[in-house]
Amino acid sequence: MFNTVSGKKIVVLGFAFKKDTWDTKETPAIDVCHGLLGDKAHLTIYDPQVIEDQIKQDLATSKFDWDHLQHLVSAGVTEKTNLSVIKDPYETAKGAHGVCILTEWNEFKSLDYQKIYDAMEKPVFFFDGRNVVNVQAMRKIGFIVYSVGKPLDDWIKDLPTAA
Repeated sequence: MFNTVSGKKIVVLGFAFKKDTWDTKETPAIDVCHGLLGDKAHLTIYDPQVIEDQIKQDLATSKFDWDHLQHLVSAGVTEKTNLSVIKDPYETAKGAHGVCILTEWNEFKSLDYQKIYDAMEKPVFFFDGRNVVNVQAMRKIGFIVYSVGKPLDDWIKDLPTAA
């Protein structure tokens, strides 16, 4: 994303550790979101089953506290100005710069990605951490796609790597 996510809106699709559950314990989404928030990205999260308070609490709780919850008097929910949880995947995309799929929900296979693309800032970066979407179809729409275990876009391979 041009070497920075600072100030960019990133859509996170899926927060649960796996599909068909609301359970977030040890979900990789926590680490991914912490990294993006630490780099000053603006996150908009959609998950069909995980509630907003759970997401905010998970992102406000350190890893040590997660493993030792009995030491917490009150975890509380910390308000982050660069974090929002929205219950509509299409609303999350408005004005966003990138999308990350972090849970393999079945509904993510059938979203109208043309509609999502049209609502986003260009160029649009798409990170599929669960191999949910058809990479070639996404590239045909116009997304710059990174998908676990799949080849990169040809033009990306030619970019110099940062040391």
